Amino acid sequence: MQLEHALYEVRDAVATVTLNRPEQRNAVGPQMLRDLLAALREARDDDGVRAVMLTGAGDKAFSAGADLAGFAADATEVQRHHERGLFVELFLEMRHLGKPIVGAINGHALAGGFGLALACDLLVAADGAMFGTPEIRVGVWPMMIMSIVVRHIGPKRAMQLFLSGERIDAETAMQWGLVNRVVPAAEVRDNAFTWARDLTQWSPLVMQLGRDAFYDIDGLDLEAALRHLQSQLTVVSLSEDFREGVAAFLQKRPAQFKGR
Repeated sequence: MQLEHALYEVRDAVATVTLNRPEQRNAVGPQMLRDLLAALREARDDDGVRAVMLTGAGDKAFSAGADLAGFAADATEVQRHHERGLFVELFLEMRHLGKPIVGAINGHALAGGFGLALACDLLVAADGAMFGTPEIRVGVWPMMIMSIVVRHIGPKRAMQLFLSGERIDAETAMQWGLVNRVVPAAEVRDNAFTWARDLTQWSPLVMQLGRDAFYDIDGLDLEAALRHLQSQLTVVSLSEDFREGVAAFLQKRPAQFKGR
């Protein structure tokens, strides 16, 4: 796959997608958004891919956020409005991918880069990584990532970041529940890749159904959520992989999942 601002590689059933503008701290502009969408759709449609690792090139930043210069190029405000819509497409594509996304946060994840990191299912962060929404300091508000941030850390802490523009370190991010693991910077990609590869041993069908259900109940009241989960458990129980998993457990052998 030929991409201008991203890299795509598949190994051991894991697709590695890399933001590839290290000289610009992997700032996200319209072309990178298109490349990331193309890469994720390739991973989504490839049955040989069972998990995705998302990371940034270089060792300074996962992503410093939106490329303000790129979005401010010669264009009408209507055109810029539609270009910003690529963020919406990307976040929705990540949510509906059907395969787990492990983020390898190799450096600072700020502004739009913070939102992109939080849109991953699991996060491994370098011990020197910083997170935050500094947009207020340049007269902008983090509109495109606000709903994602609030869903992860709640309104009070989210508003703290939005109003102050302050940054938090990786350890604080883990304490706040934003990050799953903090490791030395030299280990972050290997750690995240191994975790993603470990996830590929499970049923891809059940992984998709469970992951979809997890996001489907977001915002539902308790009864609606429980009813939906009841129906999805029935769907899971009708699959071959469910029967294989139970049989393997009873027979004390590794399961051979086929994704159906």
